[in-house]
Amino acid sequence: MITWLIGLSGSGKTTVGRCLFNSLKDLKPNSVFIDGDEIREVFKHNRGSAPYTIEGRRQNAERIQALCKWLDNQGINVVCCILSIFEESREWNRENYSDYFEVFVDTPMEVLKTRREMYVRAERGETDNVVGMDIPFPPPKAPNLVIDGSGNGNNPQQSASLIVSYIKERLV
Repeated sequence: MITWLIGLSGSGKTTVGRCLFNSLKDLKPNSVFIDGDEIREVFKHNRGSAPYTIEGRRQNAERIQALCKWLDNQGINVVCCILSIFEESREWNRENYSDYFEVFVDTPMEVLKTRREMYVRAERGETDNVVGMDIPFPPPKAPNLVIDGSGNGNNPQQSASLIVSYIKERLV
């Protein structure tokens, strides 16, 4: 099963994803955690500005999808945290993974600006290639679950527990 956590940078998807992974690995030890930023680092796709353009982001997303597919084919459960700005990628996921569960960590831009300076800098025109500012972030059209990432709802562990409750029967 591939559990795909989507959200803007600073939304809390990685924090929730790590809590989810820690809960799932007790249920299914054959689980792995993938974070988009960590994959960028592994492939040295985090140097300069080119990796952060739309095309650079597409390349990183395609690598992550291929890695998830490879793991899925081996029966390994994946918790993947990624911006996921391409709707066609999410459609591909639905059609190609053995079981796909999509979670949108929805966080208002006002909150994100307090968590990540890059949004404020992009707003002032000091930086570019920021998803949610000069690169559009189309929210997922049909996520299986939406989590409030504003900090006003569940804490990350509670959010992870909610996700587990939704996917538990699918993991049997």
